Amino acid sequence: MAVFSYTGIDRNEVTVRGTVAADTPRQARDRLRGQGVRVRKLVEAASPRTRRWTSRLGLRSASSMWATAVHELSMMLYAGIPMLEALDTVAQQSRGSFRAAVLGVRDRVAAGSSLADALRERPDLFDAASIQMVEVGENSGTLESVLEQLADFKRKQLSLRDSVTTALVYPSFLVCFGTAAALFLMTSVLPPLLETLQETVDVLPWPTRVAKAISDGLLSYGWLIAIAVVGLLVLAAILLRTENGRAFWHRTLLRLPVIGPMAVKQGVARIAMIIGTLTRSGVELTRAVELAERSVGNVVFQKALHQCGQRIAAGEEVADALEQSGAFPPLAVRVFSVGQESGKLDEMLFRLADDYDAQVATASARMTALLEPVLILVLAALVGFLLLATILPILEAGNVM
Repeated sequence: MAVFSYTGIDRNEVTVRGTVAADTPRQARDRLRGQGVRVRKLVEAASPRTRRWTSRLGLRSASSMWATAVHELSMMLYAGIPMLEALDTVAQQSRGSFRAAVLGVRDRVAAGSSLADALRERPDLFDAASIQMVEVGENSGTLESVLEQLADFKRKQLSLRDSVTTALVYPSFLVCFGTAAALFLMTSVLPPLLETLQETVDVLPWPTRVAKAISDGLLSYGWLIAIAVVGLLVLAAILLRTENGRAFWHRTLLRLPVIGPMAVKQGVARIAMIIGTLTRSGVELTRAVELAERSVGNVVFQKALHQCGQRIAAGEEVADALEQSGAFPPLAVRVFSVGQESGKLDEMLFRLADDYDAQVATASARMTALLEPVLILVLAALVGFLLLATILPILEAGNVM
């Protein structure tokens, strides 16, 4: 669904401007005509391609906007504000494709659809677990409390993701800066300097010869190297779009030292939060596992949850199903077992998710604290080597003279 900006004349002959969500310009004009607006000008606010790139490059992702929207909806419904007015308020504070989606949801609810059915029209923005919780809340008459639970779940989910992302920002900056600086020195600064030094010394010291060989290689084959790197990146991107490629990458990621255990705990924490939130909202366990399978991003966990769902549906205990999948740590299996036996599965899963969240945050902080000095030392060693390669011929030339 697109968002159209319009200028028109209302029933009172007053010029009005605004936006309307519709699938086509004709549908937008029909909707405005039904509101008593004679359209003078109608343009699409953004093309589908532009909206996709805006969503990808924007500072706020659709998931974070959805988390904020859920919290705001919950507060307004608790305050007694009608659903349509609440959705209008959310739309006014949103932008881009998410604003179009909220306006579309608002129009469908106004036409008689339930909120869950309206959300299902945009599966690219609203995940299946959220829609299921909304549906349960509408059917049970507890939509406000369910939305509050969903908002809390989304906040924890985003906090977990941001903790890892934030920890990698500065090390990534150091790597990029160091690589760019090294390439600049080796291709722009060193070549003319080394040519001058070579004229003054018969035999260059070995650090200088190494630096010169690398510099000559980059100057001679730099474009070939760049093309090869870009080609490998494109090939990797293509492979990651295939099912086998994604499965291989996700398996490899979970087995990497240091990063692997963090990825496992992050994935299990997400699954625990999803299943805990859904079961607390009244969703059956088999359905909660199915929705968790559709909501988790790692293919390894997706396959494990699919197998677990089949075994649970066949009457097997959830802990046994999780253990046989081989993808879940013993602690997670034990928590599922104790939680199901005690009737406090949702509470136990929330505790497990909080514990793993804390462990991932601690591990991320430690990794950052370790990576920063290591990267700084590597950059310092690189700069020192280049200085040595430059100074040694000068010293030898001075001795010869």
